[in-house]
Amino acid sequence: MILCTQSWRWYGPNDPVTLSNIRQAGATDIVHALHHIPNGEVWTLEEIKARQQMIADAGLVWSVVESVPVHEHIKTQEGDYQRYIDNYKQSIRNLAECGIHCITYNFMPVLDWARTDLDHPNPNGTTNLYFSYSEFAYFDIYIVGRAGAREEWASFKVPGIDAERDILAEVETLREKMTPEAEHKLVENIIVKTQGFVSGNIREDDERPVELFKQLLSLYDGITKDQLRENMRYFLSAIMPVCEECGMNMCVHPDDPPFPVLGLPRIVTSEEDIEWFLNAVDNPHNGLTFCAGSLSAGAQNDVVEMARKFAPRTHFVHLRSCHIFDNGDFTEASHLGGRADIIELVHIFEKTNPELPMRVDHGMTMLGDETRGYNAGYGFLGRMFAMGQIQGVMATVDRELGLKYKITGFYE
Repeated sequence: MILCTQSWRWYGPNDPVTLSNIRQAGATDIVHALHHIPNGEVWTLEEIKARQQMIADAGLVWSVVESVPVHEHIKTQEGDYQRYIDNYKQSIRNLAECGIHCITYNFMPVLDWARTDLDHPNPNGTTNLYFSYSEFAYFDIYIVGRAGAREEWASFKVPGIDAERDILAEVETLREKMTPEAEHKLVENIIVKTQGFVSGNIREDDERPVELFKQLLSLYDGITKDQLRENMRYFLSAIMPVCEECGMNMCVHPDDPPFPVLGLPRIVTSEEDIEWFLNAVDNPHNGLTFCAGSLSAGAQNDVVEMARKFAPRTHFVHLRSCHIFDNGDFTEASHLGGRADIIELVHIFEKTNPELPMRVDHGMTMLGDETRGYNAGYGFLGRMFAMGQIQGVMATVDRELGLKYKITGFYE
């Protein structure tokens, strides 16, 4: 018996991690998106079936979409947002017709997940993703040049951290030693390498990414947290009848990192935020992607208690964990370490919702993977290592629960 379905995020035919690699690593299911289709356009049956067949030919199942991006105009309720909602409904119908019934999405304005360093060294010689508040503030103040940024950072308090921190003083220290090459790398890390392959807003071949980024930020001028919440409520209310008709589970991904950035509101950062959107559209098809990594990056979040509370409305799980340093900066931790307590999370989800799909996420870069052209955080060996750790946890938990665990790919 296999309980939580072991899945793997695959970025398509150009992903250096092949479907054969993924199957040998122990996954049975694929988490995937049609990244070549522009945001807001319909995913046609033909496109879905072609990719689904490619995955099936490799002996795997495409069971989760991550994601059908929510167009920025839906989030701002400007421009042709109603057409984009109608297109989203049609994509839901087409995916359901092909037997795919789970869509992960996010409602983060402009920026998807954000890190300042994509190859921060670990003590064991591997590297991981890292977020530095002072480097991000430098990017905001001196590279983007956002109006009001300096004043906001002057009063900024790291969520859940008691330590006093003078972010502006740290920024000025950085400025003294900053080089054009280091500035370029910061731009690449924050808005190019971590965005182009995920959200599609900015691509690696864009010649002026900072200018494009500023234009995207301007879409949210005057939009408050309350307004963004109402726009999310409107979107979910509009699509829920189609989700009920098709049996589609929508599961929002928490904001990463879980606090406001760049003057943008963020509305899925905490227990209170999650309660709000689940209650705002109280429908079982409106659910959560429980990303333990995103939630554990916020010191304000008790990840285990949140898992217990929201397991019944969780449709998909990302198993990873973050370590928060004393000053609030954070990095990806071992999948058996950090703040998330993944062992206890597996206990909770195996008992509460045993058919949930799960995937490991943001593995460390190790043993030469940095030379193989993988997307940031999505190398092969680091994620395979994490998958092995999680499989061991799942097998142990299942034995404790009196269940038989069967790993795929073997004769037993």
